[in-house]
Amino acid sequence: QVQLVESGGGLVQAGDSLTLSCAASGRTLSMYTVGWFRRAPGKEREFVSAIRRSGGTTYYADSVKGRFTISRDNAKNTVALQMNSLKPEDTGVYYCAASVGIVQLTTRSEYDYWGQGTQVAVSS
Repeated sequence: QVQLVESGGGLVQAGDSLTLSCAASGRTLSMYTVGWFRRAPGKEREFVSAIRRSGGTTYYADSVKGRFTISRDNAKNTVALQMNSLKPEDTGVYYCAASVGIVQLTTRSEYDYWGQGTQVAVSS
């Protein structure tokens, strides 16, 4: 079983950047496909980005494509989400999630392990 802890959230202005980190303990994170989801106030948790365990193929929601970058640091056992050109609509609680076998990367139920989330607030 793997435990996930997110960090790096905060309050920023529109146009700023933030890097979120998902740190794993208990298992090697490179063995898992890792996804980032977010829940905006009053909305459902939605897919943001994912990186596959095999080959490292990355995926992004259309709303963040070109602005966000997901990457692994296997030495630190972490997955980062670099967020540039932040917009007020990027505000929400960001969660990382992991699973070994995933078909539908954008589907929450496909992920077995979740962190507690980190808050991101973007002011206009």
